Amino acid sequence: ADLARRFKLPVLAVIDAAAMAGTFGALAFGLQHYRSGLPWAGVLANRVGGERHAAMLRDALPDPQHWLGALPSDPAFALPERHLGLVPVAEAHDSLARIDAMADALADTPLGRMDAAALLRWNVEFEATVPSAARSGGSLPSLRGKTVAVARDAAFCFIYPANLACLQELGAQLVFFSPLADALLPRCDAVWLPGGYPELHADRLAANHGLRDSLRAHLKAGRPVWAECGGMMPLFEQLRTADGQDHALWGLLPGRVRMQSRLAALGPQQLLLDNQLLRGHTFHHSTCETGLPVRTRTARPGQPQAAGQGEAFYVHGALRASYFHAWFPSSPRAVAWLFSPPESSA
Repeated sequence: ADLARRFKLPVLAVIDAAAMAGTFGALAFGLQHYRSGLPWAGVLANRVGGERHAAMLRDALPDPQHWLGALPSDPAFALPERHLGLVPVAEAHDSLARIDAMADALADTPLGRMDAAALLRWNVEFEATVPSAARSGGSLPSLRGKTVAVARDAAFCFIYPANLACLQELGAQLVFFSPLADALLPRCDAVWLPGGYPELHADRLAANHGLRDSLRAHLKAGRPVWAECGGMMPLFEQLRTADGQDHALWGLLPGRVRMQSRLAALGPQQLLLDNQLLRGHTFHHSTCETGLPVRTRTARPGQPQAAGQGEAFYVHGALRASYFHAWFPSSPRAVAWLFSPPESSA
């Protein structure tokens, strides 16, 4: 709601209406009015039992014009989930068929029957995006001539395309590798280990001694590695998975990681690096125990850094690591610092 007000985006509330009747109207009214001035598009009921149920839900709304339809309760619409959200599309092979089924169901709703002219009532105009150089306060720092190797496979898959574009805008050439399948790093000047699900592939990662040794040699040569969240987890000496099994991992950082059933952290964060503010978020179900000194910590946006709070940011030689997921376009200068050798980024 706060983002919608800030950017003047109309909100369509999709409410799980299973077993609801009059409460549906109260919930829709509360969502619309909890924040004053919220642009409101209407409401769509999900997991509805049938036409009679849909009619009860529609009649519960204070303003019938806000009714945009109902989707039936159907297992064919469900997308598989795991502890950090939806299963990636590369693993859920029938996800497009499920989305097609949802689209077919939506076609029979008031929302689905709206033509382009009707949809224009929710049109929002945005100003042109400010170039990265301007956001950075002048000319961009350069990674020109540098090659950044990016881990990308089923274990390391949380990659914003905008982050890749930012690295390329800084002049970096990108190469990709799979820590699950490749025994060596590609030739590179820096490495990015993004987030993902290493805990689901702990045995294979632990057995990849070749990549472990290649990363160790890369770091010994003073070449930087940025490891965020899931990308940081296999760098420790041990990983305990949710089933209580201990896996000896790569040992590039002292300490161990434990998976847990409860969410450990969630929310937007910002990190001050080299006098530059890098924005992002945190979202993880694991904790780490390490004797590494904490270089600094993240803070919630718009709030001062609090002692002992926020995500720890570790620096161990040329290795930089944190549970913090960075949004690279928010500060290309900080990103250039992350992917530069220690002597040039001190």
